[in-house]
Amino acid sequence: MSDAAKILILTDGKAGHENQSKAFARALGRDAEIVKVAFKSKAAKLLSYLADRLGIGAPGLFRTERAVAGDFAAVVGTGSGTFYAAKTLARRLGVKVGVVLYPRGYDLATFDCVMAPVFDNPAPRPNVVTIPANLVANDAAFYDKGVDAFAAHYLRANGRPLATDGAPAVAVIVGGPNKCSTLTPAWMKARLDEVFAANAGARLWVTTSRRTPKDVEAVVDSYPWDYRLIYSRDQFNPIPAFVKLANRLYVTAESTGMLSESCTCGTAAVFALDNLKPGPHKFRRFVDGLTAAGYLGGNRKVDLTAEFAAAKRLLGL
Repeated sequence: MSDAAKILILTDGKAGHENQSKAFARALGRDAEIVKVAFKSKAAKLLSYLADRLGIGAPGLFRTERAVAGDFAAVVGTGSGTFYAAKTLARRLGVKVGVVLYPRGYDLATFDCVMAPVFDNPAPRPNVVTIPANLVANDAAFYDKGVDAFAAHYLRANGRPLATDGAPAVAVIVGGPNKCSTLTPAWMKARLDEVFAANAGARLWVTTSRRTPKDVEAVVDSYPWDYRLIYSRDQFNPIPAFVKLANRLYVTAESTGMLSESCTCGTAAVFALDNLKPGPHKFRRFVDGLTAAGYLGGNRKVDLTAEFAAAKRLLGL
């Protein structure tokens, strides 16, 4: 393996997973080559758990979009669709394997490095590095580009330029319900009343998402925002600018990716709008952990310098 060897990223095609792998590779100080991987069937995925427990690497259980060969520094994957393939191909290539998220059901001991969020309750092992939030791949150039795009979109939407000084900016990011959370019009109205009351005089911005119910969007749309993005009628993404420019960020609590990004990047104080169902479940553990560590309710930011250093050691880099 050369010092310039790339990281091989195996992706399941999910942007949230792929971006975490990219963040991991960048933290390891290497360029990356990305190859999509998928199990050949649901049965193949089930068989992979048994094969892994028996120490069998069976490439016939999954397919890659192209043949994998070359000089790689390590293999990295995020999510259950990549764990088995990452370990199997790493063995074939003679390099180490690092995964992000907790590879539940697989033989944990035979991964060289596991970057496991604390909300997954990972078992304490020498090869497990715990992290408080999801990894974030975005860099300064990404946010600068997002601010430029937002300024142009703001001008089109409001007919006036975006002010970047003067009154503080307060941004609200609205997600949607899932199995561990709800999002109703009455709840949304109560939370927005609180946000507006607590931030009198601020420039208030909001974005909904593809997961936001239409009746909740209608409530959001009824408030006197300085800037609003209603996703059902406009799919522009203002979130990079919100993260970079806002003094305060409010994010619905089920939005683990957005909370992770908000608690890692920018300078805003971050607050969770708690729409979670009673626990215990990983979303509750996630929000409670960020709160206990001071990442929510203030502007302390996640710093994974020590965790990435540990990962580099485990991967021999």
